[in-house]
Amino acid sequence: MGSIAKLAGQTFWYGLSSILGRFINYLLTPLLTAIYASGKYGDISVLFALAAFLNIVFTLGMETTYFRFSRDADEKRVFDSGQTLLTATTLLLCAGLLAPLPAIAGRLRLGEHPEYLRWVLWIVALDTLAVLPFARLRHLGRPRAFAAVKILGILVNVALVVFFLVLCKGDHERGRTTLWAALYDPRIDIGYVFLANLAASAVTLLLLHRQLLAWRPRVDLRLLGRMLAYAAPLLVVGFGGMVNETIDRFMILERFPGTVEAAKSANGIYSANYKLAVLIVLFIQAFRMGAEPFFFRQSAENSDAPVVYARVMKFFVIACCLGFLSVVLFLDVWKHFMGIRRHPEYLQGLMVVPVLLLAKICLGVYYNLSIWYKVTDRTLTGAWITLGGALVTVAVNYLLVPVIGYWACAWATLLCYGFMMVVSYRLGQRHYRVPYAWKKLTAYVVISVLLFLAHRAFRQASPGMVWTHAGGVAAMLLFLALVARIERRELAAMRIPGFGKRRS
Repeated sequence: MGSIAKLAGQTFWYGLSSILGRFINYLLTPLLTAIYASGKYGDISVLFALAAFLNIVFTLGMETTYFRFSRDADEKRVFDSGQTLLTATTLLLCAGLLAPLPAIAGRLRLGEHPEYLRWVLWIVALDTLAVLPFARLRHLGRPRAFAAVKILGILVNVALVVFFLVLCKGDHERGRTTLWAALYDPRIDIGYVFLANLAASAVTLLLLHRQLLAWRPRVDLRLLGRMLAYAAPLLVVGFGGMVNETIDRFMILERFPGTVEAAKSANGIYSANYKLAVLIVLFIQAFRMGAEPFFFRQSAENSDAPVVYARVMKFFVIACCLGFLSVVLFLDVWKHFMGIRRHPEYLQGLMVVPVLLLAKICLGVYYNLSIWYKVTDRTLTGAWITLGGALVTVAVNYLLVPVIGYWACAWATLLCYGFMMVVSYRLGQRHYRVPYAWKKLTAYVVISVLLFLAHRAFRQASPGMVWTHAGGVAAMLLFLALVARIERRELAAMRIPGFGKRRS
C-alpha cells in the first residue's frame, strides 16, 4: 500500500498543476464563448487541434522513451541525447513547414490569416523544447517544481488573454483613447488567443532554465538508436491517439451538411461542450504524469507489480466514476461555463457530454492497461491498437457526420476508446497478466450510468432546480456509500479515516 500512497502523493502534485492550472485555463472557455459566436470558437478549436497533431510529430515519443531508458541507462546521457535530438528536429520541422502554411490555412477555411498557423507553429516548437525538462523534473521526483512552472505558465496565458480581449478590446470598442485601446488591432481578432499562448510558452521555457542549463548538446549514437527504435511505435501511438482526439473537428468542417458557416458553428458548439468533460480529462492527465514513471519503477523493483497495477486500476476507475457523476448530475450548473447568455446556441450540444465522459473513462482505463506493452517493450503492438482505434474514429465520423452531425463525433469517440480498451486488455493478459477485478470495475461504471439515467428521469418529473440538485447530491452519496461498503477492507488497510480496522 505504501507504493500506492506514494503514487497518490505524486498524483496530487501533478494533479494540482494539471487540474488547478488547466481549470484556470478552462475559465477562458466562458470568456471566449461569450466574446465569440460558435463559428469563431470553432476556428479556435480547429487551430488548437492542429497544434495537438503537430505536437505529436515534434516530440517524437521522447517523453515515455526518456522514462524507459532512464531506468536502465545513465539518466544524464539519455536526457542530453534526447534534448539534442528534439532541438535539431524542431528547427528542421519549423523550416520545412513555413512554406506550405498558407495552403494549409486555406484548407482550414482560414486563408485570410496564415499568421495564425505561423504562431501555432512557434507555440508547438517552444512546447517541444520543454518536454524533456518537464520529464526530468518528474523523473527526479520534483512534482512541486513541476507544478509551479506549469501553473505560472498557464497564469501568464490567461492573464494575457484577459488583457487583450477584455481590457484592450473593450477600450477599443468603446472608442476610448487609451494606451490599451491603441494596443488592440481588430484585424488580429482570435489571433490574440494564440499570441498569449505563445508568450506563455516562452515564459515556461525560461522558467525551466535550470534543466536547460544542465543539458549538454551531445549524442550517444548507440543509445539514441535504441531510443528511436523504442520511440517509433510510440510516435504512431501518439499520432493515432491525436487522430482519435481531434480528427472530429476536421471531419465536421469537411463532412457537415450545409454551408461553411454552419460547419464552423457546429464545430464551435461541439468543441465548447467537449470542454465539459474537463474533470475526467484533467484527472487522467494528472494520473498519467504520476503513473508512468511509477509503473516503470514498479516493474523494475517490485515482484508484485501486477498486483499493484490492479489496485491502482480499481481506485482509478472509482475516481473516474465520481468525476462522471460530478459532471452529469450537475449539467445545469456546468452549462454556465459556456457563454450561453450571449450565445445560447452552445446549449444545443449539451447532451453529448455524458457520451464523451464515458469515452474518457474508457481512455483512462486504456492508459492503465497500456503499461503491459511499455514494460515488455512491445510498443509496436500499442501502435497497432491505436491505429485500429483511429480507423474506427475516421470511419464512424466519415459515415455519420453527414447524417447526425456532431453526435457522430461523440459516439465515434466512445466506440474508438472502447475498442482500444478491450483489445489492449485481451492482448495484455496474454503477455503480461495483471489480476484486474473486471467484474467489479464494470459494475461501478454501470451503476454510475444507471444513477445518471435515474437522476435524468427524476429531473424530468420534478423540474425544480432545488430538487434537481438535491437528487444529484443524493445520487453521489449513494455511490460513495456503495463504494465504501464494498471496499471497506482495503480502505481500512490503507488507514483511511473512518474505516477502522478489519473485522475478524
